[in-house]
Amino acid sequence: MKTEAHKEHRWLQRLLGEWISEGEASMEPGQAPQKWQLMERVSAVGDVWVQCVIEGDMPGCGPSTTVMTLGYDPARKHFVGTFIGSMMTHLWIYEGDLDASGKQLTLRAEGPDCSGSGRMANYRDVITFKDDNHRVLTSCMQGENGEWNEFMTASYRRRR
Repeated sequence: MKTEAHKEHRWLQRLLGEWISEGEASMEPGQAPQKWQLMERVSAVGDVWVQCVIEGDMPGCGPSTTVMTLGYDPARKHFVGTFIGSMMTHLWIYEGDLDASGKQLTLRAEGPDCSGSGRMANYRDVITFKDDNHRVLTSCMQGENGEWNEFMTASYRRRR
């Protein structure tokens, strides 16, 4: 089965390359955010998928690897993807949409509440292109009160 690339697949191609990621995350309420700097490699999987891989010392986790896959499903008219990390056992399943400006991709997922309460929570990861060589990732979790709380932000600068 041959799939034709759509404009949304071409949007994902903007992610290709090597990036330096600098970020911070609030790992526990009341604690100072932990900061990091890591390298990310984003490669194409054919014309319709990208794979984003980060390896390095992650705050609170030590040496770790994360892998994000992103694509676009024209039948569902949504971006789709997955996220796994060597420091967790949950497989995150993404569904998302591009905003009207074409600069911001919002990905939605469900996963374990990061407070350790055992409940499942809604998450939102937003990838915003500032320009072709700079993007920002912001991660939020929806609390039991319905409010969205930002817990992680990372700035990516293209290395190549």
